[in-house]
Amino acid sequence: MKNSNIFPRHTNYEIPTSAYGEGCYIFDVNGKKYLDGSCGAAVSCLGHSDKSVKEAIIKQTEKLAFAHTSFFTSEPAEELANILSQNSPKGLDKVYFVSSGSEAVEASLKLAKQYFNEIGKPGKHKVISRRQSYHGNTLGALAAGGNVWRRSFFEDLLTETSLISPCYQYRHQRPTENSIDYGLRVANELENEIIKLGPDNVMAFIAETVVGATAGALTPVEGYFKRIREICNQYDVLLILDEVMCGMGRTGSLFACDEEGVIPDIITIAKGLGAGYQPIGAMLCQNFIYEAIAKGTGFFQHGHTYLGHPVACAGSLAVLNKLINENFPEQVSQKGKILQKKLETMIGQHEFVGDIRGRGLFRGIEIVKDRDTKDPFEKNLNIAGKIKKEALDMGLICYPMQGTVNGILGDHILIAPPFIINQNEMDELCEKLKKTIDNVCYNS
Repeated sequence: MKNSNIFPRHTNYEIPTSAYGEGCYIFDVNGKKYLDGSCGAAVSCLGHSDKSVKEAIIKQTEKLAFAHTSFFTSEPAEELANILSQNSPKGLDKVYFVSSGSEAVEASLKLAKQYFNEIGKPGKHKVISRRQSYHGNTLGALAAGGNVWRRSFFEDLLTETSLISPCYQYRHQRPTENSIDYGLRVANELENEIIKLGPDNVMAFIAETVVGATAGALTPVEGYFKRIREICNQYDVLLILDEVMCGMGRTGSLFACDEEGVIPDIITIAKGLGAGYQPIGAMLCQNFIYEAIAKGTGFFQHGHTYLGHPVACAGSLAVLNKLINENFPEQVSQKGKILQKKLETMIGQHEFVGDIRGRGLFRGIEIVKDRDTKDPFEKNLNIAGKIKKEALDMGLICYPMQGTVNGILGDHILIAPPFIINQNEMDELCEKLKKTIDNVCYNS
C-alpha cells in the first residue's frame, strides 16, 4: 500500500490487502476473490476458515496465552508431542517445538553438532546438502541450502556447506540409464563427498524429501533415499530430512519419507503443522540422539522465547487431529492424482510446459522455452515473476520461482492447494493457470 510503514518483501511491487478467508479462497478489501492454489507457501492445508482450529485457539487463549518453557511445559504441547511421536517414523519420539521451518532446521543442525560433541566426536562438524535445495532463511539454515539466488547477498556470512547433485530426473537422467541406475548414481555422490571431506569431519546430510520452492516438487526416484540411508549409516553421518514444506500430509502421507521406506535421524516440519493458523514448527529426533544429550551435559544448548507456545500448540493439535482422524493424507493422495490428470489434460501438451511432476497435492510445472531441447527462458525475461503477477490479477495464487535449473536459469510454478479443494476448484485452478501461462509466455 502507498505510504505504508511496513517494510515489504518487494519495494517496487504493490500487493492487495487481504480482508478475510473462506475455504480455499482469500478476499481482499475490495471484495476480489483469489483461489489459493499454493496455500501461500504450502501452508494453509485446511483452508482459511476451519472452525475447529479457530475454536481451539480461542479456548487456549482464554486459559493461558504464554508460559516460558524454561519454567513450564503445557498441556497442548505435551499432547501434540505425543500424537506426533505416535504417528512419526519409528524412533522419532522426541519433539522440539519452534515457530518456523527455518528455526526447525537451525535447531536440527545445532543438535547434530552437539550430539557428536556429547559422544566424543567433536571433529564431526561438516554438512553436506544438495544443489537447488532450500532449508530456510536464518544464517545456519541458509548456509545448509544450495539455492544460489537466496545465498548470493550473504555468502560471506555463511558457514561452508558441501553440495552434491539433486535427484532431478527430468534434466539429469542420462539416455542410457533407467531411473534406478540414475538414482544410485546421484546418491553415490554423497559417499564420494564424505570420503573427500573425511568421514571423521562430516556430521550430517540434509535433504528435502520432496524438493519444494527452489525446484518445483522434485520427487526422488525409487531407491534413491534407501541408498542415501545406507551411506549415512556406513559413515556415521546423521540423515536430516527437511519436510517443512512437503510434510504433514502434503504428498499423501503424514511424513513424506514414509513413501521412501527410510527413517531419518532428525526430521523437520512446519507449514502444514499449523496450517497457517499460528506460527509453529518442530524438529523430531531419534531417541539415541536425545539420550546422548540426557546422559551427557543434560541440556540442549539452544532455545527461543516462543518455542512450545501454548496457543500455537493448541492450534496445531486441532490441525493434526483433523488430518489424522479424517484421513486427510489418503484424501490428498487421491485428489493429487485427479489434479495431475487435470493439469496434464489442460497444459500437458503446452509448448512452454516441459514437465508436470510431484506427489499428492504438491505439484510442480516446469516452464521451458523449447520442449524438445528443454532450454529455459532467459533470466531477464522474469517469466516466474510475470506468472505470479498475471495469476494474481486473474484471481489465482500460485508459487512461481526462477532459477529452477541451476539457481539462475529456469522457471517453475509450484501448485499446493488446500486439502479441502474440490473438483470444481481444481478446474478453476487449471483454467486460470493455462490462461496465465498463455498470456505470459506468448508475450515474452
